[in-house]
Amino acid sequence: MTPRDATRTVRAGVEHDSAHGAVMPPIYLSANFAFEGLGARRAYDYSRTANPTRDLLARALADLEGGAGAVVTSSGMSAVALVMQRLRRGELVVAPHDGYGGTHRLLSALQRQGSLRVAFVDQRDDKAVERALAERPGLVWIESPSNPLLRLVDVARLARRARECGALAAVDNTFLTPALQKPIELGADLVVHSTTKYLNGHGDVVGGAVVARDSSLADELAWWANCLGVTGAPFDAYLTLRGLRTLHARMRCHVENARAVVESLRSHVAVERVHYPGVGAMASFELRGGVGAVEEFLRGLRCFTLAESLGGVESLVAHPATMTHASMDADARRRAGIGDALLRVSVGIEDVDDLRADLDAALERALATTPCEARA
Repeated sequence: MTPRDATRTVRAGVEHDSAHGAVMPPIYLSANFAFEGLGARRAYDYSRTANPTRDLLARALADLEGGAGAVVTSSGMSAVALVMQRLRRGELVVAPHDGYGGTHRLLSALQRQGSLRVAFVDQRDDKAVERALAERPGLVWIESPSNPLLRLVDVARLARRARECGALAAVDNTFLTPALQKPIELGADLVVHSTTKYLNGHGDVVGGAVVARDSSLADELAWWANCLGVTGAPFDAYLTLRGLRTLHARMRCHVENARAVVESLRSHVAVERVHYPGVGAMASFELRGGVGAVEEFLRGLRCFTLAESLGGVESLVAHPATMTHASMDADARRRAGIGDALLRVSVGIEDVDDLRADLDAALERALATTPCEARA
């Protein structure tokens, strides 16, 4: 029998302890490891370079994504930065114009200091993509669904075109996880995660990971991660591995709840537009009444917490323009379609009737501030 993904996820690291037979793997918190003698290094020597607990998580993530290896990092942004280390000075990155604000901020900063060039394009626009690819980029960065507007692009096509022009294709798979999308199977060279989100799933760890299609690329990233010191802590890796074991069960509940929440949003007159691609548990929506309606919507929420981040068992709501995408200037947000009336929700695994009741009450508060002419 070849175990399926959910089984392999649950069993990751189980019965791994050869010393005492512990069912769950121990945490190796030691910063360093003894040499057997002069010039006789053991499998591990220093935890920045490699650590048994972190390696268990890396192997589990590589297995789930179908990669040859993975590097576990200290945060999602350090995972993004690690990928950028492969680029030569002045090399071009083709990135989505509507992606995560933190990635946009990093790429813009690297461009300002001359480390690389960036073309922020609408990756749904084939002509815009082809113009950017004609400049022979070193990397094509893909988000699908995008953050926060949940736009989908053809990952397989973009990855194929990247390969044809000699570029690597990296996919941020944080929103869907390998439970719902496997970019390497679609042709991607690298898969990036903020493990803070769904992979850990409990809002108590900050971490990241990069999974590589081939071992040479994985080794190169591991070298850079050790050189820069961006590897994740052993205890964080332990907690993430613990959270990972329930990924498939959680995602089923997340998605079921999200579809019910989206149904409520789409049917309410206070909502101008809903962004939901039909997969995953992230959604965003625009209120008809503008900022005033946003303020009333947020006032008094009981099951949705106003906070950044996503992917935990708890439901969250964020205002991208002033929170997750505040580092983008107003023109960049406008081009991406991120307006002041936009809200993003990460739907948790609470009782769905409670979530819908909380939303309905919030939408009624928003509607009360919406001018009659805007309700049509």
